[in-house]
Amino acid sequence: MTVKKTSALLVCLFAIGACICGALFYEYLHRPLNPHAGTVTVHIPRGANFSRISDILEKAKLVDNRRTFYVLARLKDVSHQIKAGEYELTGSMTPLELLEKLKAGSVKEYRVSIPEGFTMCQIADRLAAHGVADGKVFLDHAQDEKLLSGLDIPAKTAEGYLFPDTYVINKSMNEVEILRYMVGRFKKEITPEVRNRARELGFSLHEILTLASIIEKESALEEEKPLIAAVFHNRMKRGMRLQSDPTVIYGMKDFDGNITKGDLKRSTPYNTYRIKGLPPGPICNPGALSIGAALYPSEVKYLYFVSKNDGSHQFSSSLSNHAKAVIKYQIKRQK
Repeated sequence: MTVKKTSALLVCLFAIGACICGALFYEYLHRPLNPHAGTVTVHIPRGANFSRISDILEKAKLVDNRRTFYVLARLKDVSHQIKAGEYELTGSMTPLELLEKLKAGSVKEYRVSIPEGFTMCQIADRLAAHGVADGKVFLDHAQDEKLLSGLDIPAKTAEGYLFPDTYVINKSMNEVEILRYMVGRFKKEITPEVRNRARELGFSLHEILTLASIIEKESALEEEKPLIAAVFHNRMKRGMRLQSDPTVIYGMKDFDGNITKGDLKRSTPYNTYRIKGLPPGPICNPGALSIGAALYPSEVKYLYFVSKNDGSHQFSSSLSNHAKAVIKYQIKRQK
């Protein structure tokens, strides 16, 4: 065979081989990763290189040919663009779809609802229950005064500044980022109008949040909040103690569900049966309605209220009427 014929044959064989490889690569790109794998949850750590990522995907039985997968990632310029986080992947995805999802950072998200009136301890517990944060670490950051100062929170803790809402959180977020997320949501709620109104009333924003947190704990009824706010505003104007049970509870470390006369006599910074005016800070994280009530109380002369045991309260302007209400709704009920 002549040299020319040999060269032509080699070129032909090379072309055939290239076509076969190309066809196989094309087939690899578009076939399912692993039809038997189902849905798999994988976590890509921060700073993981492509080799580490491939290890994780291989253990999850989503990558069976690391070399081909690496070639594809380089061709798509994805190998250095994969974002950390928790992903829900399926075996029915193609390698192309997998890489696009990792590049886009389409991580698994958790919707965490924080109700009005939750304390920061309850928030920490809920975040931990959803598996998106270490509750203790979150609480440590929520009491880091240097961190809080950087967030413009003029307090020793983040209590009152973690706005109740439904948050979309993923596991690539750390506890500081979650804390910033919640405080950021709070700041959107606190408009210049809110700050100006607080000044008009002679209060700092921190004091308004403290009052709003007490209102939040005293009643869940929307229509009652401005009335309860009025009671506390009226009492403060007269120099009367607020005498709010929820503040007493907040200052107790061993609350068992029942308040005793001894509890009301406890000397704590939050016991408004003993201190005058507001406690040093919020006792929970109030929602928009309670903040609004603290800023715009009803124009009534009420100084007292007592629970009617159905979620609502009886309001009174005089001590004598309040005493009658206590007998009607509390003492007779206990008998």
